[in-house]
This record gives sequence, C-alpha cells and structure tokens, in this order.
Amino acid sequence: MEAKISDVFFDLDHTLWDFEKNSALAFQTVLTKHKIEVDIDLFVSHYVPINLKYWELYRVDKITQTQLRYGRLKDTFDLLSYEIEDEKIFFLSDEYIHYLPQFNHLFEGTIEILEYLKPKYNLHIITNGFHEIQSNKLKNSNIGGYFQTITNSESAGVKKPNPRIFEYAITSAKAKKENSIMIGDCIEADVKGALNFGLDAILFNECNAEVPENIKHINNLLALKKYL
Repeated sequence: MEAKISDVFFDLDHTLWDFEKNSALAFQTVLTKHKIEVDIDLFVSHYVPINLKYWELYRVDKITQTQLRYGRLKDTFDLLSYEIEDEKIFFLSDEYIHYLPQFNHLFEGTIEILEYLKPKYNLHIITNGFHEIQSNKLKNSNIGGYFQTITNSESAGVKKPNPRIFEYAITSAKAKKENSIMIGDCIEADVKGALNFGLDAILFNECNAEVPENIKHINNLLALKKYL
C-alpha cells in the first residue's frame, strides 16, 4: 500500500513561474531602456539555450554565480556580434535581475491547482534560484502565501540534485520523505534528484519532451489532480 502524501514540494521557475516569458519581458525592458541596439527577439532566442547551459554548469558547481550572470550575457552578445564592454555587461546583468521579478506570468492552471491542493496538503518550494530574487517572484506573483516553507540553494548550501537540499527541505518542513512528493520541470535536478533521495516525483513536462517510461509526468499543472 502506498504511503499517504501529506507534503508537496514544487520547483518554482519553469514549473509554476513562467521563466521564459518573464525573462523575455525583462530583457525587452532593459535593452530598450539602455538603448542596446539588437533585435530583442533574436537576443532572447540565443539567450535561452545559453542560459540553460550555464545553469547546468552552475548546478554542478563548475562556475560561480558571478560567472553565470556574466557569461550568459557575454556569449549572447558574442553570437550577435555586438561589441560591448565587460563593465556594461555586468551593469545590464544587474538591471535584468532587478526587472525580472517585476514580470509575473504564471503557467496555466497555477492558481487553480494551488487552490485545489492547499486544503489537502502542506505545500513547499525547493528552488536552485537565489533567495532575494525567488522571494520577490513569490511575493509579486501573489503565490507566496500558499507555501509553508521555501528552500533555496543559498539557504541549503547545495543545489538540486544534491540529496542534501532535499534533506534540508524535508527537515525544514517537518515532513517525512515517504509522505512527500516533488514536482518540477527538470528531470536531472528535480525528478532524479528527488528519486535518488527517496522522494517520489512528478515531472512537469510542459513542452511535451520525450520522457523515460519510469518517470511520472504531466503536461498541464491541473493534471496533478490525477495523482493528488
């Protein structure tokens, strides 16, 4: 007989909070404000995979936060053959971080599923994002009140998929892993990280990517009702 779920842990970016849409709007604001003469749509299309690559490196501690924030912009400008000084890149990076939490599009069904889950379960966040930025996202998008605990990589001292961040989150929530489940968009960080720790997991597969047969997955957040 399966253990009864009492605690549900969500990733934030790319799972509840629509990172790509909000990121594009932040860049549109920053690049326009500072008269950076590039095609913004083209800039964003280059930035998205570059940012993903840098986050993968950051997740396994191969680069620092500063290298992440500088490198992803530097590489994007280089692809566009746009000459820009390093000092300006650091400045634009800070501006982007400032504006990013001010755009708060959520994935379809986010509020409805949180309203559905809140009376039934204790809800929590586990994110590799940075404390101040993630706190602002939760506050500005009006979903912070749904969650009892927020675990980020800065407070835990490690990033998903390291089992210690899941241990930290479970302990903070006063939960038991056999009564908990993790929901996130990244197979490596969220799903395999949780499963390797002994925590059940569901992949939010919004882009309908191919998924291994043994991985539970949903394409829309409201589909969580089938499991919870």
